[in-house]
Amino acid sequence: MTEQRIISTEREIALPAAEIFKLIADPSRHPQFDGNDNLAHADQGQRIDRVGQSFTMELTSGKQRVNEIVEFEEGRVIAWKPAPVGEEAPGHLWRWELEPIDNVTTLVRHTYDWSQLTDESRFERARANTKEALDRSVIKLAELAETVDAGAEVTD
Repeated sequence: MTEQRIISTEREIALPAAEIFKLIADPSRHPQFDGNDNLAHADQGQRIDRVGQSFTMELTSGKQRVNEIVEFEEGRVIAWKPAPVGEEAPGHLWRWELEPIDNVTTLVRHTYDWSQLTDESRFERARANTKEALDRSVIKLAELAETVDAGAEVTD
């Protein structure tokens, strides 16, 4: 049996894609919707806006990661490859895709792809990124987006 190395989940969220995208494009918000409880902190001011950009993240283990943006389409797609600081990316990728269904509903897809990972010492950790963990991330993102959106409506 071949091991599944591309894990994905999706969910409809009752918010416009632009509102959800604001959260995904801001790495400082990522720990708030991390379903693996692996992300501790990212500095503010690292808003993602192009391929080739990178952002840094501190893990709950205290380790630092540099994440290079490899796919970007404003309001639609962000994907990055994480790497330990000063090292080449070992070959795994995180992706968020947003597909507007209508003006107020968005299909959110979250993918973890470790099909290009060759460092076997990282396989066990890669396997810990399950569909259930991705589901938790999407659910947490939906809850955060709804809270942020609800707060925005109150202040308008």
